[in-house]
Amino acid sequence: MLPELDLIPAPAHAECHAGAPGYVGLDERTTLDAGPGTHGTARWLRAVLGAATGLPLADGTGPGAIRLRISPDVAREHGPEGYRLSTDGSVADAAVAIEGGGPAGVFWAAQTLRQLLGPEAHRRARVAPAGHDWDLPLLTLADGPRFPWRGLMLDVARHFMPKDDVLRQLDLMAAHKLNVLHLHLTDDQGWRIEIRRHPRLTEVGSWRARSKWGHRASPLWNETPHGGFYTQDDIREIVAYAADRHISVVPEIDVPGHSQAAIAAYPELGNTDVIDTTTLSVWDTWGVSPNVLAPTDNVLRFYEGVFEEVLELFPAEVSPFVHIGGDECPKDQWKASATARARIEELGVGDEDGLQSWFVRHFDRWLAARGRRLIGWDEILEGGLADGAAVSSWRGYAGGITAAEAGHDVVMCPEQQVYLDHRQAPGEDEPMPIGYVRTLADVYRFEPVPPGLAPEAAAHILGTQANVWTEVMENRARVDYQTHPRLAAFAEVAWSRLPAPEARDLAGFERRMSTHYRRLDALGVDYRPPAGPHPWQRRPGVLGRPLDGAPPNV
Repeated sequence: MLPELDLIPAPAHAECHAGAPGYVGLDERTTLDAGPGTHGTARWLRAVLGAATGLPLADGTGPGAIRLRISPDVAREHGPEGYRLSTDGSVADAAVAIEGGGPAGVFWAAQTLRQLLGPEAHRRARVAPAGHDWDLPLLTLADGPRFPWRGLMLDVARHFMPKDDVLRQLDLMAAHKLNVLHLHLTDDQGWRIEIRRHPRLTEVGSWRARSKWGHRASPLWNETPHGGFYTQDDIREIVAYAADRHISVVPEIDVPGHSQAAIAAYPELGNTDVIDTTTLSVWDTWGVSPNVLAPTDNVLRFYEGVFEEVLELFPAEVSPFVHIGGDECPKDQWKASATARARIEELGVGDEDGLQSWFVRHFDRWLAARGRRLIGWDEILEGGLADGAAVSSWRGYAGGITAAEAGHDVVMCPEQQVYLDHRQAPGEDEPMPIGYVRTLADVYRFEPVPPGLAPEAAAHILGTQANVWTEVMENRARVDYQTHPRLAAFAEVAWSRLPAPEARDLAGFERRMSTHYRRLDALGVDYRPPAGPHPWQRRPGVLGRPLDGAPPNV
């Protein structure tokens, strides 16, 4: 008989065990027995679970221990991120026996253990009274993820998120068993990463004089200068903190469009034969700037220098992919540029679309020669794509289908389904409403693999990613509101092997969410309540861009 568990994501297999008293308790005598390769998880348990429970969790073995092991059997059955967790001492001579297919599997099992102990186990200090029982049901769980890429994209370019907030986001991702943080580090509105050989990228490019307040059609402005950037040591800390939680960080440096902040810092990067680039500043509104990089060798050398420093900050073992954007590149300046026209003729690429493809292919070869893989938004398919490149399919499913059928790896992140900046409900209470209504139930019914995709193409779907664009999210609380609770639904879609969307147990998921809201409360998340936003979460009178009806399935 399956136990009534409130775990999110839902485990693949759960089995209850009969016994008296029917549970196992953790107390002052509970120890940690960490086998080879599991000491990172032991440190995390002692720091996080120890703080919440007040238990010392000293090193030790025996029937009262939490035993951590890596198991080849679990790896064969559930993969390196899979695990088996048992709280039945008759099954294993320990209070809790955890076996992971690899170090990541052990860590995800520890996240499950934390959920089993209740919402109070998610606090930073003990709030339970003395003598509180930290009881676990007698059960065995076996689990492993559906996809190897379970991602969250965080746009820190439009509105900067301080380092400590990024570290907090990594903890929230880990609590939901998400394992890829895609950091959108550069755009027209700001450059957020220190590049030492090009200091003006942050001296000039990381600050804008003001910001549009609401959608770009809004007449309102926030006149407070906005900005910030991560030092190289900040980046190293973020990457190491993520790696400790078995999360990869994918840096995005956007080229050749979305580059006005870089051009404002170094005007020679722009199309100087078309406009006076020395007059440009970091863009203060939203949308797509017409100011794009010039297709010159000097620009290529400049960005090769940027990427050299990026590769040093994001080591290949934890960041095998580098995102180069490649989306929304207006061609008007290239069409008006004698330099660009001459480059098209010299390269024999036919037109401006071919010029963009040449730009992408250059960095694909450059990254591949250094042991990295290029990934970009689905516009990089236009004009042809190098063999090793991967695609983030954002405009719908179509780009991902085309890429997968051509043998390219794909991360499915269609805006109509998993753009979490889109509004969560109809009506005027939603703050700065953007896009289609995407409720918690809508996200739970999202299916990353399009029906009808041939098995050999479906094998190229690396996974899925929820994207959080921050034009109308000016601080951490707004990011929390838009991201949660929908991230819980997305996490289950990315991890669990769910049935077809119409057959999913939405009622069961919503029942489990009643406990998960208490976890989010304990974690200090400013999520959207099921009944609608709190008064302080609204933004009355600030124009958004709501789209009516069901989103197109494209």
